[in-house]
Amino acid sequence: MFTITSEMITNTLQMFGFLAVELTVLFLAISYLVGILQVYIPPAKIQAILSGKNGKGYFIAGLLGAITPFCSCSTIPFLKGLLRAKAGFGTMMVFLFASPLLNPIIIGLFAVTFGIKVTVFYFVIAMGVSIIAGYLLEKLGFEKYIKAEAYSDPKPSCCGSSCNSTPKPINKWLQIWQTTWVDFKKVLPYLIGGIALGSMIYGFMPTEFVAKVANENNPFSIPIAAIIGIPLYIRAEAVIPLSAALAAKGMGLGAVMALIIGSAGASLTEVILLKSIFKNQMIIAFLVVILGMAIGAGYLYQFIF
Repeated sequence: MFTITSEMITNTLQMFGFLAVELTVLFLAISYLVGILQVYIPPAKIQAILSGKNGKGYFIAGLLGAITPFCSCSTIPFLKGLLRAKAGFGTMMVFLFASPLLNPIIIGLFAVTFGIKVTVFYFVIAMGVSIIAGYLLEKLGFEKYIKAEAYSDPKPSCCGSSCNSTPKPINKWLQIWQTTWVDFKKVLPYLIGGIALGSMIYGFMPTEFVAKVANENNPFSIPIAAIIGIPLYIRAEAVIPLSAALAAKGMGLGAVMALIIGSAGASLTEVILLKSIFKNQMIIAFLVVILGMAIGAGYLYQFIF
């Protein structure tokens, strides 16, 4: 019988408060940084770099994702900047997939916890699938599932007759902040809703249950672990130690790999945030790619190792 304890409630509230502060600061900071980059790097330059011509853009986007220390949620404001810069759709998707999976924190912890061979396996799978998925989604025409408003810069709000008055010169740094703040207010309901749901799952789902349903004797342990990983929002710093603890409790290593990819590659909060950019068809495609990568990597890991 499942019993709600005061510890679960405390963990849920602590996680909600922590994520609410952290993701708010991250979103504002990254959005502002992207705004600064857009001032100094013309959209045409970004478009040329990530155009995807001769396949170079896809690899550059994957490498860009690998060196940016973003989690699945903090990737969103950077993605918005790429959309407004009219970067190639396929390369944007490569970045969206690769950035949270290959950030330096995860790779470093992977190497320390599981060793170099497992880390190289993880890196090759995540990079390879991200590039292939970005290429295929572009060729299949999924760009049409981006919402039209995602391409436009948010307009700072005004009150009363001030909208009709002659605009006063404004400091460019303040203008970037105003744009960042308007953008943040648009995604705030999605952000709070996702954090609330993710925190409840984090607080009320015991690790013993995860290990029990995803142990190595269960033939469906890998798909189960991948599915559990997506709604279970876990920070990069926590996903590897948690996975090691679950492995010690009996979770198969293939299922551990699937859990890491599912939880790092996507989260309930990220999916909710993506609704401000993508139509449902694109969100479904995104989840299919992450789930497919997680399940495929889990079974391949069991086969090789």
